[in-house]
Amino acid sequence: MGKIVIGFMVGGPALLAAIGSKKFSDLQAPGERPLLDIKAYWGPKLKEPYRENQSILPFDISVKPEIIGDLRAQLSRPLRAQEPLEDVGFQYGFNAKELGKMVKYWRDIYLTKWSEREEYLKKFDHFQTEIQGLKIHFIHAKPNLDKNQNPKKVLPLLLMHGWPGTVREFYDFIPLLTTPSDKSDYVFEVIAPSLPGYGWSQGSSKTGFGVVQMAVVMRNLMVRLGFEKFLVQGGDAGSAIGSNLAALFPENVLGYHSNMCMNSSPLGSLKLVLSSFFPSWFVDTEYADFYKGLGHFFGVILEEMGYFHIQASKPDTIGNALIDNPVGLASYILEKFSTWTNTEFKIRPDGGLTQRYTYDQLLDNVMIYYVTNSITTSMRLYAEYASKDQFSTKVDSIPILAKAGCTRFRHEINHFPDSVLANKFPNLVHSTHHAEGGHFPAFEVPQKLYDDFITFFKKANF
Repeated sequence: MGKIVIGFMVGGPALLAAIGSKKFSDLQAPGERPLLDIKAYWGPKLKEPYRENQSILPFDISVKPEIIGDLRAQLSRPLRAQEPLEDVGFQYGFNAKELGKMVKYWRDIYLTKWSEREEYLKKFDHFQTEIQGLKIHFIHAKPNLDKNQNPKKVLPLLLMHGWPGTVREFYDFIPLLTTPSDKSDYVFEVIAPSLPGYGWSQGSSKTGFGVVQMAVVMRNLMVRLGFEKFLVQGGDAGSAIGSNLAALFPENVLGYHSNMCMNSSPLGSLKLVLSSFFPSWFVDTEYADFYKGLGHFFGVILEEMGYFHIQASKPDTIGNALIDNPVGLASYILEKFSTWTNTEFKIRPDGGLTQRYTYDQLLDNVMIYYVTNSITTSMRLYAEYASKDQFSTKVDSIPILAKAGCTRFRHEINHFPDSVLANKFPNLVHSTHHAEGGHFPAFEVPQKLYDDFITFFKKANF
């Protein structure tokens, strides 16, 4: 989400100034791969030289009973939230009446069946390995191949979530990818990591660990697992990290598919600015209603990007406020699952949360942040991206040579038209628009995302 804002508010004026200085040719120039240290150490300070533990071990995600007991005690305290204003839904944020219902369900129903929810979260095989000083957790889901069926070809797929999501988003999506289908001659061996600092993956102990550096870690993870060539799919931060990975390591990436394709290169940022002023110049009229223009864009900035500003500037402050505060944590996270699923849900008293999800699904996601105490480390990524280090700026201008597929779900906050994406994705072979769905399609409409991915796969002709 933040890359869109930065591209407009920071990149736009500078790029317009560059045109006035007759430097447009500089904007068109593709970037060159920077000299990155792909073995850079991001763990805590050591007293002795670092030796990476390359073991790949099963990982137990079980939660200690005392953590659940303490959570239940915290949820049992009287809820002191202020009464919402009359006739207000989620326009002012998470409605306190809906929050009371959710907390009651969390305490009285969800936690009473925690063993069942924990077993559900264990339905896939979980592993951990050490990459560049960080303990990285990942799900490894192998295809369900039946010897009696027609043989299917298998390809590895790196699947990445964003904020405020977790690997929980993929629990209905992964089985579609690993189960043979008449729709495709392929099935996929899925690697779904918790991003560093999210859930069960360790966060960096050092500053400067942004989307470029995460891309290196994700690439090294796949190579560690024996996948020299693989596909990439992601949305939100997973899209940005995947884009950087594909740009930096074309020798490793077979194809890139995203439900939130972006172009933060100088030329892409310029086109984004111009497309907001003059959408008819850049947008296919058939899908004009997906692209709202300048008024919508500034509306999004004013209404939806306050979280981005604080996480990009003072992530530890809001993180400290949410530590040992499960009600606050749920309110902060789940408000995004309301508005980012469909901005129109904000007028509803319940935020439309159960229109697309169940309380169990949503609380599974919140629980991963809570039991791992990872909300602060997850938000630091915004501060690192906002700093726009030299590597990030350079990588933004490197074209993705792999075949790419970009899909758009109507209720995503903002979309990049193909004309804006062109210089970043010279091999864009698949571009689609879906009438339903929002920011979390793997969670909300997994079948539609799967069908789109398979269509891309067929067009790419791997």
